[in-house]
Amino acid sequence: MRYGLYAVFICLAATAPALAEGDTAKGEIVFKKCIACHAVGEGAKNKVGPELNGILGRKVAAVEGFNYSPAFKAKAEEGWVWDESHLTEYLANPRKYIKGTKMAFPGLKKPEEITDIIAYLKTFGAP
Repeated sequence: MRYGLYAVFICLAATAPALAEGDTAKGEIVFKKCIACHAVGEGAKNKVGPELNGILGRKVAAVEGFNYSPAFKAKAEEGWVWDESHLTEYLANPRKYIKGTKMAFPGLKKPEEITDIIAYLKTFGAP
C-alpha cells in the first residue's frame, strides 16, 4: 500500500509541470476571444489593442505605434515587464489588475484558459 502511494505521488509530481505549461491548441481556441482587438503571428498589426508577438518578457506599453492608456504608461515607468505572473493576473481581471486600462474585456474566469492562452502566446516570439 505504501509503495502504491509513493508511485502515485511520483507520477503526480512528474506530470504537474506539464499541466502548468498549458495546451497551445486550446490556447489558440481561447485566443479567438481576443482576436477582435489583438493580433499575433507573422504580419500582426496593432488593432484596438497592441499586437501580442513576443509579449512574454516584453516591457509593458512597449509596442511601437500603439497609444497606451496613462495606466499602462505608468506601469511602464515603474519598469513592469510582462511575465507569466503579471499576464495571469491581468487576463483574469484586466480592469482590477491595472486600474484605468482601456481594455473592455472582462477577463478569463477559468484558470486553465489563462494557462492555455499563455502557452499559445509563448509560441509567438518578438517580430
